[in-house]
Amino acid sequence: MKLNAPGVLLAFTLPTVCIVSAAPTTYNTTSTTSTTTYPSTAPSCAPTVPIGQYPGPNARVDGSVFNIDGRAEYFAGTNTWWLGYLMEDADVELALSEIAASGLKVTRIWGFGNVNNPVGHDWGVFFQVLNESLSETGQYINFNASNGKGNIPWGADFPSNMLLGIARLDYVISAAERHGIKIVLPLLNNWDDLGGISSYTTAFGGNSTSFYTDKKSQRAYKNYVKFIVERYKASSAIFAWELCNEPRCSGCPASTIYNWASDISAYIKRLDARHMVTLGDEGWFYPPEGDGQSAYSGSDGVDFVQNLEIDTLDYGTFHLYPDNWGYNYTWGSEWILQHDAACRAAGKLCVLEEYGALADKVANMQPWQETVLCDTTNIAYDSFWQFRATDGVGATDGYTLYYNTSDYQVLATQHAEAMLAKIPVANLRNGVIT
Repeated sequence: MKLNAPGVLLAFTLPTVCIVSAAPTTYNTTSTTSTTTYPSTAPSCAPTVPIGQYPGPNARVDGSVFNIDGRAEYFAGTNTWWLGYLMEDADVELALSEIAASGLKVTRIWGFGNVNNPVGHDWGVFFQVLNESLSETGQYINFNASNGKGNIPWGADFPSNMLLGIARLDYVISAAERHGIKIVLPLLNNWDDLGGISSYTTAFGGNSTSFYTDKKSQRAYKNYVKFIVERYKASSAIFAWELCNEPRCSGCPASTIYNWASDISAYIKRLDARHMVTLGDEGWFYPPEGDGQSAYSGSDGVDFVQNLEIDTLDYGTFHLYPDNWGYNYTWGSEWILQHDAACRAAGKLCVLEEYGALADKVANMQPWQETVLCDTTNIAYDSFWQFRATDGVGATDGYTLYYNTSDYQVLATQHAEAMLAKIPVANLRNGVIT
């Protein structure tokens, strides 16, 4: 989903995880020549909270379903992109406890948060700075764990909104372990929100299409992937590493994203063979499938069927937004069945990773859920966009389901219960679901 809304900066040489480099001597904090001096050393980059302290089986493909927490079953999930951007631990705990109380097993949160210039940054959290003027590598990780300007050690003139960094994501992963919630972690955003592909092209040149083959951008992206994967791979809370939220390459041949996804997913598997990897795409089809319009045109350079052939992607993803894409609500069930058929043919599991309706949510979304629940379909899990906790915790848009409202009871709590009750009747054998 493209969002409608929308620290101390410490130097770090990314290719070698947890080896801290010398910080730059100065950094421009205004448009003038004035500078702020960084400390010459940085604290340990180790996670600020325990990671991997609640050992358990990692999620995996198990026949026609996923095996999660040692049980092979269907289940439901949600999206909380904002969870790693919450500045208070208590808010994270509240959101995860309400997700768990709903019977939802998985939530998807942004594992990226890039800025090119942290000065004037209007979000309280960012994870990475991309700017070649700062260092030879052009990358820094924000390790600040302090929630207050007064804790910044080198002076009150440092920008007050440069506060929290990767420690916020640390806390979410650790808390998810305690609450028994699995995390899908996209490592990049196609959209500009919170440091997408544009943050790499701003730093290293190119554009949204050349990004996938640009050497500088890909080196920096792989550095960040390595940092995140090695930081959290001990955690059983990780459901899957996701290459990108809704990757697109407008006007490109399908081979561009296919080759990129093949390379990056294989790279992650070399770093961590114990967790699953997925692409995070919207599930576009290429002609002659469908009506040739929008979701079937191939114009965004994503071929869902071809990408299912990538061995190092464990399952396929697709999204569903008739309001955004120019289709009627009843088409949604057709879209689900088309992806179910494609995944069956490829011998891979399918996940309806994002879906939502702007109007009459129960009337329009419940038929989609009934299609997923049907005994003749094999969508392994679905996750609605998006969850919001009580007390105003979390982001909101026209698609949001608010915890414990009547719509939420039907589309989240009751649906989660129904998914868990669905009996896995199919098995993946020799690449065919029977």
